[in-house]
Amino acid sequence: MTFVRLIPVILSALLLGAHFLRSGPTFLALLIVLFPFVLLVKRAWVARLTQVVLLLGGIEWIRTLLVFVADRREAGQPWTRLAVILGCVALFTIGSGLLFSLSGALRNRYGLNKSP
Repeated sequence: MTFVRLIPVILSALLLGAHFLRSGPTFLALLIVLFPFVLLVKRAWVARLTQVVLLLGGIEWIRTLLVFVADRREAGQPWTRLAVILGCVALFTIGSGLLFSLSGALRNRYGLNKSP
């Protein structure tokens, strides 16, 4: 059942990988696509690292949104739908990282409930 809770995290990583495959270095795309395999390790640092990666991924989506909207506006093309879609993708990516704080099952799996 924990796997079901991790589906948004995995989907966010795959979307980021596709984004970097199109616009960034190939090694970064490969690294991001393979990143979910680290979730097999049941350690608190895995959850925190995943949260950081997804937060940075959300920031990348927002950066991409701003660049694409500026390009579209300059070209006189419609940009509202693009902004809504990329904004939702950014929120989904950031929200996926929040699952480690909101889900009791994920907190237990990765040992986030333990006192230091």
